[in-house]
Amino acid sequence: MGTEEIVAVWRAVILGDEKSWVMFRNGTCVILMEPEDDLAAQATGILREYGPAVGGTPSGDFGVIDLDDAPGWVVYGHHADVLTYVAPEEVDEDADDVKIGLLGRSRRALDGEELDVVHVEDKRPAA
Repeated sequence: MGTEEIVAVWRAVILGDEKSWVMFRNGTCVILMEPEDDLAAQATGILREYGPAVGGTPSGDFGVIDLDDAPGWVVYGHHADVLTYVAPEEVDEDADDVKIGLLGRSRRALDGEELDVVHVEDKRPAA
């Protein structure tokens, strides 16, 4: 999936039209509940801290949400506002939550290393 297709998925599944968010190269989205002046810098700081995954620690834990409003899944971890999208074509047809979650967690970790912002969705009210 391309960037614009993943952006469309995030737009469909993030609840609340007022939420600003930032998406990184590998599909990880950071929702900014208290947006600051520079959304990309704020999200990068959050992902730098909460992106890496270390097995046996809270950063290695994950959960999987089966999406209703788009095909695929969202993988979440130890920060409630750091989410990674996994498309159906990225996993085998019989993939379970563990396989999906491990893929999402690895992509979150990669985004946490690369920190390559590809989209900023600014929903702050106009001043």
